[in-house]
Amino acid sequence: MTRGCTLTPASTRLASTAMLQEDVGRLKYVSGAREEALRRLGIERVGDLLLHIPRRYLDFSHALTIEEAPLGEVSTIVAVVDRVVAKRTRSRMSVVEVSLVDTTGVLNIAFFKQPWIAQQLERGCRLAVMGKVEFAYGFKQMSSPHFEKLDDAAASGTLLPVHAVGEGISAAWMRRIVSSALELVGSIVDPLPARLRARRQLMSAARAVRAIHFPAQAHEVSSARRRLAYDELLYLQLALRLRNDVNLLDVPATAHRVLDHVRALRDALPFELTREQDAAVADILGDMADGSRVMNRLLLGDVGTGKTAVAACALAAVADTGTQACVMAPTSVLARQYAVKCGPLLERAGISWALLTGSTPPGERAAITARLAAGELTVLFGTHAVLSDDVVFSRLTLVVIDEQHRFGVGQRNQLRAKGPGADLLVMTATPIPRTLALSVYGDLDTSFIRTRPVAGAGITTRVLSEPNRDIAYGAIRAALERGERAYVVCPLVEATDSADELEDVVGSSSDDGPARGPRLHDVASEATELARIFPEARIGVLHGRMRPQEKDAAIEAFNAGETNILVSTTVVEVGVDVPEATVMLIENGERFGLATLHQLRGRVGRGSASGTCYVMAHTPAGDASAAVQRMQALEKMSDGFALAELDLKLRHEGEILGFRQHGGVTLRFVDLESDVDIVEAVRRDACELLRYSRDLGTIAVRPLRIEVVRRYGDVFKEVSGG
Repeated sequence: MTRGCTLTPASTRLASTAMLQEDVGRLKYVSGAREEALRRLGIERVGDLLLHIPRRYLDFSHALTIEEAPLGEVSTIVAVVDRVVAKRTRSRMSVVEVSLVDTTGVLNIAFFKQPWIAQQLERGCRLAVMGKVEFAYGFKQMSSPHFEKLDDAAASGTLLPVHAVGEGISAAWMRRIVSSALELVGSIVDPLPARLRARRQLMSAARAVRAIHFPAQAHEVSSARRRLAYDELLYLQLALRLRNDVNLLDVPATAHRVLDHVRALRDALPFELTREQDAAVADILGDMADGSRVMNRLLLGDVGTGKTAVAACALAAVADTGTQACVMAPTSVLARQYAVKCGPLLERAGISWALLTGSTPPGERAAITARLAAGELTVLFGTHAVLSDDVVFSRLTLVVIDEQHRFGVGQRNQLRAKGPGADLLVMTATPIPRTLALSVYGDLDTSFIRTRPVAGAGITTRVLSEPNRDIAYGAIRAALERGERAYVVCPLVEATDSADELEDVVGSSSDDGPARGPRLHDVASEATELARIFPEARIGVLHGRMRPQEKDAAIEAFNAGETNILVSTTVVEVGVDVPEATVMLIENGERFGLATLHQLRGRVGRGSASGTCYVMAHTPAGDASAAVQRMQALEKMSDGFALAELDLKLRHEGEILGFRQHGGVTLRFVDLESDVDIVEAVRRDACELLRYSRDLGTIAVRPLRIEVVRRYGDVFKEVSGG
């Protein structure tokens, strides 16, 4: 080192890396309205800004003159604004007409419902536009193309990044600010070990960040995105696994035994386990018998695939070990179903059990908790009631959580805290794409059951338009005459409710006022209307605003036949098992995701009679939207996992069930449909890294831990406390 040098190259990189945590307000050009605009975009720190990647690029290496641009194809053209005119059509629609000129000709552009563009453009400014070139009235033209004002030294022959922006900041200012941030940060420390980067052929972190914002060539964008996608998945996987490990450090696992009770339980089953069920049982019992690590396993099984029988085998292993298990379900109805289905099997295998819900009488509750604390009770079925302080186990070694996405991570771990080191089995009947399960549920090993042990009577699905509504009503009337029952599902509880929280809402507000879509059906109005149409029917209602006791009463009345039409929201999706229900009508089917629609139709055809699900589609003729494609797929496909994969193609993964449990975690850089290889590689690499250093505290991988906490601190703190 030369005399007078105060920073080594390594310490320079550390100082640059530390800048990522600096407030974005420290950056050049950031103050006032621009600073407020950045914060509205969720950009609080310099690191947030560098992860705010461009949504597209204008490719000037392929820019054409107006004369060169071929008709019927998407082209990028750079020209000068000659004229800007704002007006309204006879139907009061706003239109901004812009004429561009270059040395070869004139290009006319029309922007519809975007009146603010007239204030952004002025005669003489240089504009880049990208869109489909058409020909009309003697001139080439484009309709509402992507456009960018070239007021920031962008030149032909380069890729110009276009970032998402908001009021108070333009795309040009965003480029300047990002450029200044990159200049300030310099060369950052790469959290990934060099050997891992080389094995996966990944760009360095510093190069990837620069290339994603200001690529020199198009191929750099895909390489940079691949590195960012790998990082995003790896940090999430590590955060999820560390979250568990923090609570399991120095906590011994239980080596469960597999003896007489397991054999007796399998003998008590009324059917032979399928090959997939057998494989799932082997996975679970293998984990439970391994005393070197605590089990964390997710059992994914479509409706009717026999997850209960698999879970029962795990409960029997607890009895063989002389310890206790708790099964927690999201509703008292579902908890009671477990008791009804599983209880007799456990009794035949000589295993004691009890059911505890919020409606359990005080005297019975006291008796159950006393037996539990004394170790006289092996299996407890229940709802959130099992989380109460008075529920104390003698030795809890297995926690089973059904429909686990309906519980928060905190509730899951609150139950596990009643038995430190207890194995965890979580189950769901909601089909989840394999890549999504491997990434978002990265802290859980996964087992899949796809086929049903008993085929059942089956379900037919039909998508109807409004003129054919009588077909569904006729099926409901025929079912009632046969002594069967029907569900009618609505997206809203009351007519005054907002549609903002619904899935796949079509249309949004504009300068011409809010978009007008079809009427959304609500439970209250629907029940009144159905009472008029079916005066002979006994109609019940069910929705999420009802108290737990009211929900239970509504479901029990439907189950007992006291009501024969149940008008409900999607709360009926899970935990309602009425064999006599054979018809379902789903209103506004275009407003629900495939997983929800598939789960809903699984409520009918559960007995000896086949079921029919009618989905009302309030969509225009010829509509080819993702919502229509979902409903068409529902008619043709019965495999829930195949539907889940299709749902992933049609919708962003952040909308698919599963992310909500992680406090708003979304994947910004990962495409779970095309990045399957990255998902698989990350899972292996995360396991390898944690085998090397269980808490990532070793010097060689400590930068990884720092980045995990920086990116996913909320996930990590959710359980670990920091």
